[in-house]
Amino acid sequence: MLRCAITDRSLFPGDESQKRTALIAQAARWGEQAIDFIQLREKDLGPLELGDLAQVVLQAITPYPATRLLVNGSLRAAIESQAHGVHLPSNASILPEEARRRYAVHSLPRPFVTVSCHSLAEIQIAVRNRADAIFFAPVFGKTVNGDIVGPPAGLDGLKAACEAASPLPVFALGGVTEANAQDCIAAGAAGVAGIRLFHSI
Repeated sequence: MLRCAITDRSLFPGDESQKRTALIAQAARWGEQAIDFIQLREKDLGPLELGDLAQVVLQAITPYPATRLLVNGSLRAAIESQAHGVHLPSNASILPEEARRRYAVHSLPRPFVTVSCHSLAEIQIAVRNRADAIFFAPVFGKTVNGDIVGPPAGLDGLKAACEAASPLPVFALGGVTEANAQDCIAAGAAGVAGIRLFHSI
């Protein structure tokens, strides 16, 4: 089972400096636990700040080559930090092949490019655009401050998503817990992703 830990420094106490320090320490712990991917998802940061933070996270996980860093939403930050890849929204103007081309222009290794999908139609587009993996959500519902704000696709929806995405691997996202993670794998997901799912590791 592949695992992707998604960052959210707002979950840590303290001021901005303390939150960043805690996030970096958490990333190192994820490396120790051989988490497959860390997705740096700090949407309030601009490309320059995000790139700087990504560089520090990369330094923290350097001793753990099994763990790769994906930068959420900013190809510029991903390239400038030399992250292992980038995570794109389904409506991104930049396609996976363009992301790979820009990495190549900077003489960087081929990036791992993942795409968020919320429907079978979006999955079909991601497959045609040659993504490396798909993050399908919300499987068990999306919550904000403890309230469900997005209808869940359920395990049947996840199974259909995995069939539509084949042969691309699918990460189940949205309400995934230790208790239901294996159900996601049984439905065909290659892995699971989440913020709080790995926050305590």
